[in-house]
Amino acid sequence: MKTSKILLLILFCLTSITQLFSQAIPSEDENIPFFITFGKGASANYGDDDFTQIIFFIIPEKTTEPFFVRVFDPECGGLHDEKYNTSNTKTKFSFYGGKGSYSNKEAKDESPKGNFKSGVLLTSKSFGEDAEQDGKWYDFGPFNPKEGELQPELGGYVFKMVVEGIEGDDGNTYKLFLSSKKDQNVKVEGANSFYYEYTFRLNEDVKSVAHIYPFIPTGVVTCEINIFDFDDAGIIRIVSIAKKGEIFMSQAEGVWSKENFNITKEELNTSLDIQFINKKLVKNNNIAVYIKNQFGELMPFYTSPIGGVPKFKYKIGVKPDK
Repeated sequence: MKTSKILLLILFCLTSITQLFSQAIPSEDENIPFFITFGKGASANYGDDDFTQIIFFIIPEKTTEPFFVRVFDPECGGLHDEKYNTSNTKTKFSFYGGKGSYSNKEAKDESPKGNFKSGVLLTSKSFGEDAEQDGKWYDFGPFNPKEGELQPELGGYVFKMVVEGIEGDDGNTYKLFLSSKKDQNVKVEGANSFYYEYTFRLNEDVKSVAHIYPFIPTGVVTCEINIFDFDDAGIIRIVSIAKKGEIFMSQAEGVWSKENFNITKEELNTSLDIQFINKKLVKNNNIAVYIKNQFGELMPFYTSPIGGVPKFKYKIGVKPDK
């Protein structure tokens, strides 16, 4: 039977777990320093294949207090950003709620096309080079939780942020925090965030390990992971409660690689830990990733893994005495 969104209800029934979620995006568990979005004039060899990042947020139904989406270092041209020649890049951050913001299929594709900006635009702002915003937080909001699109199978109201490199050729590095307070990073209890395609900067430390956490619902038997521009920097390892470490090699600059792997019965309704392990120093190594199941459906990565970070369960066989 084809995987449906209803199968994800299992995720959000785990209320004792969701209360522990942090709203740092990327999270500490991911060990990813920044998202990165390039201006639309950049070369794809820089690691961003479509110059757009879409992030979804889930706010629990019972939440009544307003919330904020805080963006760290939204400007492009400062200390953390990837600059080429003169800083000429503008990045637009747009926040959507309302009907269709999540449910519209084109909002959940691996590449932005059609009506991916579906829903009700709540606010937007563009940033260029701006010394006052370099390394600083900018607050979007406050937002009423009920302004999102109610998705009971996901446990609450869903919003999305669309980040676009609308001009220039520089890379804008940034990160987010879903906060219950203005000017402070205070988590929204029970909230989470996810992405269907994820473009991010890897740490430059040799042996550093980045993590992404797709959830595997009932009905999935195989997955295809698509990775863009890993630059032969290391290896990809898949860890789960049933896999100690399935290894794939990284690929060359500016190309997509595809790797298929099977899902075991034990892995259903758990998260995978897909690890990007540096084996050599590559400066400004930016990659894009998405995963499809056997039906060709995209699978979301959760900032805070459902059920916690998966750990391989060792099976110790004991033979009875004769």
